[in-house]
Amino acid sequence: MRSAAFAPGHISGFFEPVYHKEDINRTGSRGAGINISIGAVSEVFVENSAKQDVEIYVNDRKSSAPVTNLALKYLLGDNPLHVVVKTKLDIPMGQGFGMSAAGALSATLALTKITNVSQSDAMKAAHFAEIKLRTGLGDVMACCFGGIEIRKTAGLPPWGVIEHIPGRFDLVLCVVGKKLDTKKILSDAAKANKIIDYGKYCTKKLLEKPSVENLFSLSQVFTKKTGLADKCVVEAIDAANRFGMASMCMLGNSVFVMGKTSELCKVLMDHGRVFVCNVDQVGARVLEE
Repeated sequence: MRSAAFAPGHISGFFEPVYHKEDINRTGSRGAGINISIGAVSEVFVENSAKQDVEIYVNDRKSSAPVTNLALKYLLGDNPLHVVVKTKLDIPMGQGFGMSAAGALSATLALTKITNVSQSDAMKAAHFAEIKLRTGLGDVMACCFGGIEIRKTAGLPPWGVIEHIPGRFDLVLCVVGKKLDTKKILSDAAKANKIIDYGKYCTKKLLEKPSVENLFSLSQVFTKKTGLADKCVVEAIDAANRFGMASMCMLGNSVFVMGKTSELCKVLMDHGRVFVCNVDQVGARVLEE
């Protein structure tokens, strides 16, 4: 049996980590971000087996894919199935594009169509894996619903609540440096405290005046005040701001920009690898044949 699903990439402009000691479903982040039209497509093939076996290929190469692997095993339980996952990632991991979440969610969603478990269980499984492995906090919740979102409260529904900001536009992304280790950054107490303080401030300000322009503006505040951007990222943001509004993707050595697309592509090509996409309005979904 075969099924396939797509999950959009997700860019956080700013965030506030929220941890709940007793319930992983209430752990996540508050903040704001944008779901994008490029992300992850996973094909899942399932057959009966004497024992449970999961094989994962990412961009045609066999991979341990720990987040996807843990999410699938959470969803499978004790079922003795042979599962093969073939995931295509449109953009790099570890650059603030939410690709570990998109890979895991696209795989668990595809599996739900074959095993007849609910899509909310697929979301829960991907969220569980991200939190357990400390690769992300709010990406799964966000990319399930699509659009431009403010995560008002952390975690999965019914605790996690999202408010949408309307908007349809192109985005230019640019990867300017090496991937960042989310786990390492969030384990640094001094950095984590700044992230919490300014994430809380930016979320409050955006809820007072929800707009795309304010999201970008507050993301720039968050980027500067937390000191997360290195010299290369700052230079790319400054160059892009001449033709639009730019900020750092959290957490990655990459930037996202809204503005004059063709000019932005030209200027950012001098800073790194460029991608063009738009806002994904729908969120993660099973792909029909």
